[in-house]
Parts: sequence; structure tokens; C-alpha cells
Amino acid sequence: MIIGDIADGLSRGASTIGQTVSGALFEPTIRLGVTGLSRAGKTVFITSLVANLMNRARMPQLVAAADGAIRTAYLQPQPDDTLPRFDYESHLGALTGPNPHWPDSTRAISELRLSLRVQPTGMIAGLRGPRTVHLDIVDYPGEWLLDLALMEKSYGQWSAETLARIAPRPLAAEYLALESATDPNARLDEPVARRLAAQFTAYLTAAREAGFSDCTPGRFLLPGDLAGSPVLTFAPLTQPDSPPRGALWREMERRYDAYKREVVKPFFRDHFSRIDRQVVLVDALGAIHAGPQAVEDMRLAMTDILSAFRPGRNAWLTQFLLGKRVEKILFAATKADHLHHLQHPRLTAIMQALVGDAKSRADFAGAQTAAMSIAALRATTEDTVPHNGGTLNVVRGELLHSGKRAAFYPGDLPEDPMHLLGPARDGHERWLDGDYSVMSFAPQPLTLKPGEGPPHIRLDRAAQFLIGDRL
Repeated sequence: MIIGDIADGLSRGASTIGQTVSGALFEPTIRLGVTGLSRAGKTVFITSLVANLMNRARMPQLVAAADGAIRTAYLQPQPDDTLPRFDYESHLGALTGPNPHWPDSTRAISELRLSLRVQPTGMIAGLRGPRTVHLDIVDYPGEWLLDLALMEKSYGQWSAETLARIAPRPLAAEYLALESATDPNARLDEPVARRLAAQFTAYLTAAREAGFSDCTPGRFLLPGDLAGSPVLTFAPLTQPDSPPRGALWREMERRYDAYKREVVKPFFRDHFSRIDRQVVLVDALGAIHAGPQAVEDMRLAMTDILSAFRPGRNAWLTQFLLGKRVEKILFAATKADHLHHLQHPRLTAIMQALVGDAKSRADFAGAQTAAMSIAALRATTEDTVPHNGGTLNVVRGELLHSGKRAAFYPGDLPEDPMHLLGPARDGHERWLDGDYSVMSFAPQPLTLKPGEGPPHIRLDRAAQFLIGDRL
């Protein structure tokens, strides 16, 4: 086992070195990981980013686009033959067709390669010809993201943390009743194990729908071909003092360890070890609407997520010796078009506060980090309407389910983020001084001029931070 692990590591190291040499000496590659929690908008982000890099009229804050350094951009086959291609054309058609609609959410890992032909500008423009920079975008389900935090946790630790976290939630009442009536020292009975796993999966599904973030294990929600297998047939239990061999606890522990070994570790090894830029998308407005407990759950989840990355600078030689490190991380609060632009700085400040702990760790390790509020596809317009003798800043759009147009005011976000994070950390069930609403808008019909990508909010700033230095 140990020799096999060493041989596997050496072969992967050789592959990484070969890719690094090729990229550094010939055509450089930026490998961008797009991650986020459920309904954060990963598919829309990738689709709009690629469309706006291919048609750059709406990208003035991407310096290489503004000064004309990007001569052209075109799609190529993705470099990993075993990964499905991100279905860019279908997703773009869904967003920009005659009957626009949101594309289906991510249900499996996929990849897309966009190649940019770049002409150097400035003093070296006459000394160097155009070069090609490849942007490899890796998309994967947000439901898998939080599993990375399991890598450093034992079954006993995960069980204790999970049971303590879900104890006050009514959504977990049925599972907690079943768990308390189960003897972890009893000999394994497969129907009992399956009932526990099924009831825990039902809780995870309900928690995700209610706006909670930490819904692990992620493959319980998107099992694919693992459905019904022992590796997905476990659940958190109260740890007994000395569980005997063959006990339910022992088997649950074994299956949890197999889940980390056979599902989580290969995903981490095969994909995260090769990422050097990362964007983490967060539906902060959805969490705020769900209440203080959802906001605190999201804050803790973001800290766990970032603990799985290896932030730092990618010096050319250290890539050979240590593998790639994530050198730039963007924390992006999505759906900024649901707010009037005057509230965007407040949303950004809340985003910065939510990821403060994780950001500090990344900054200390040498990575560049940033937080901003964005909308990868703008689905609303802004307006000011009379209200109680004054005016109210609203957004207008087409409601997702009814198709009617409506003006929407979600409530004023606080100037001080601690007015949200304080009650969240204190465990309050609801906000003390206000309610925050959310609305689901449908994408609007678009008429794009030649050279224009879909309308957005700060997607060009996001692209400048993530890849601008390499163009």
C-alpha cells in the first residue's frame, strides 16, 4: 500500500512537472476553479465570463480587453480527456435565446478551455509577437465542495460536530429521534443502517432548501452511480465508550473512512492540486433572507472550505517541488442585481466580514484575496419610486414563476456588517431590527450588438483580479 502510494505520487509529480514546463516555456495556462455553495450561480458565472471574454465590449475594467491586447479568444477541446466538457453553447442559448431561462445547475464536474491570443503592449510591444494564453475553467457541484473539510476529520469528530450543529433545527427532528433510538453498540443490521442514511439524506435535502450551507456529505445529495452503495450508507451517531467489533458504530466509521478515501480524496488530488486561481461564489442575500442561523452556518462553511486550499504564490521552481498553490482567491457575493447599486458597497462589506477568518489565513500564506459583489448576468433594471412621502430605490424585473414584471425592494442592508454577524454568532433565530426579502427573477430578453457579451455587474473587475496579470 505504501509503495503503491509512493509510486502513484511520483507518477503524478512527473505529470505535474511536465505540464508546468510546457506551460511556463511555451503556452502558459491559467487553471481557474469555480466553486460555490448551492444556487450561487456557478453555471451562469462561467457562461457569462466566457461569452464576455469572446465579445469584450462590456469588459472595460479588464485591462487587456480595454487596451486591445486580447486580439481574439476561441474555444478549444479541454485538456483532460476524462472530464466532460462544460456545455457552454447550451447554457448560453438558455440565457440569450428568444425565451431566456436559467440553465440547469451543475450536477457533475466539467471543464472548458478558452484560448486567448494576446499581443503585448507598451515598451515590449515591438519586441514580442502575439502569444496564446489558455484559460482552463473547472466547474463542479457546490454540493461536493464542503466535503473537502472532511479530509481532516475523523468519523467521531464529524458525528459530534454534526449532531451538535443540527440539534436546534426543527428540520432535523425526525433524524435526531431515529438516532437517539438507535443503539450504536448493537450489531450491524443493514436495514437499520439504510434507514439512518435515508433519514439523514432527507434532512440534508430539507436543510439545503431552507438556505443552510453545511450539508455534508455532498454526494448524499448528488449520488450519481454511487446511489445505494455502502460508501453512501452511513450517518452521524453518538459515540459510545467502547464499541465492540461488528457494532453499528464500527461499520459506520469504516464507511465514512471509505467515503473520504474513495470519493473525497481522489477529487481533491486530481483537481485541486492543479488549480492556481480560485473564485468562490456565495449567495449571501439568500442566507441573509434565511436568517441569522443560516448566515452563521455560511460563515463557518466558508472557513472550512478555505482550509482545504493551499494558498500561496506560484513561484516557477516551487511548482516543480510542491505542486501548484492557489495564488489568487476571489470571494464573490452573487445576484448583486437584486439590489440597487447604492447598496452594493454594503453587500461587499458583508461578504468581506463573512470570509474574514478564511481571508486572513489565505493572506498570511501569501495569496492575493479580494471580495466583491457581482452579477454574472444582469436580470433587472434600477428605478426610484414614491413611497410614504419620499422615494425608494428599487429594482425591476420579470418574476421567475409568474412572468409578471414587478418592482422589488429587499430592505436596507446595514452599513456595519456586525449588525448581521453579531446576532448570527449569538444564535438568534431571527433578525432583531428588520427583515430581508429575496425575489427570483427570470433572465430578460437580450438584444446584443456585435462585440457585446451579456450584461453583467463587475464581471470585468472579477476577471481583472483573477487573470488580468497573466494577460
